[in-house]
Amino acid sequence: MWRAAWILLWAWAVAAQAAPVVVLDDRGQALKLAAPPRRVVTLLPALTEIVCALQACGRLVGTDRFSNWPAAVGSLPKLGGLEDTQIERLVALKPDLVLVAGSARALGRLEALGLPVMTLEPKSLADTGRVIDTLARALGEPTAGAALWQSLQSRIAAAAARVPPGLRGQKVYFEVASTPYAAGEASFVGELLARLGLGNVVPAAMGPFPQLNPEFVVRAQPEVVMASERALAEMPGRPGWRALTALQAGRQCGFSAAAWDTLVRPGPRLAEGAEHIANCMARLPAPPATTAAAR
Repeated sequence: MWRAAWILLWAWAVAAQAAPVVVLDDRGQALKLAAPPRRVVTLLPALTEIVCALQACGRLVGTDRFSNWPAAVGSLPKLGGLEDTQIERLVALKPDLVLVAGSARALGRLEALGLPVMTLEPKSLADTGRVIDTLARALGEPTAGAALWQSLQSRIAAAAARVPPGLRGQKVYFEVASTPYAAGEASFVGELLARLGLGNVVPAAMGPFPQLNPEFVVRAQPEVVMASERALAEMPGRPGWRALTALQAGRQCGFSAAAWDTLVRPGPRLAEGAEHIANCMARLPAPPATTAAAR
């Protein structure tokens, strides 16, 4: 009897893997696949990381040049980026699914060549959950998406609980590029900061990642400054930035290159990014009594 049950279970698993797949991409277009894809190309690091977090890294046959996690993807063919996708090399890999951002320059050409293309680009925390769910279904693992998303949510909540109560509500300047561009309240980084109980000196009205006048940052006087280690080291040399109280008092978080990737990619490692922020906040000196009282 056990043998018959095992055969039935095996047959069900084989049938599930071969079942047709229909999913909607970011354009609202339905992608129909005869079976879950076995040869996948990703052209956005966040999508590469989601595929791997869904335990489907073995299906990847190529990625964009910036995908560097997990280490296993380092040996895969690198096919350029959003603006310079190497289409001939990509086609030669014979993918049965290509995952791209809607802004990818090669999108029209790839579709004209008859490749199965899905556009996905998470831009918020909710988007990240949606894309995880969509990719799980596209890969023929519909329950895996919800499980991964729940795990991420739990880890973010645990990180939030580790932010010292005296530092909650602190206004953060989070720099994403030294021009300077910042992560505002409307960005997925801003949403993550809010989940951790932190504020933001860049209001949502300014957009997700606005370019700022350097004087804006000086006038805003953020209570905590966050950036890559390299950018943080350069800040005191910028005109007027020595006046930033946060830099003077050491209320700053400089993230290593590896940690930085977890913070600026809206993918499955955002929970790890939240943990990096919580770890830094736990090491910061307490804010001035007047600041704490004002909150």
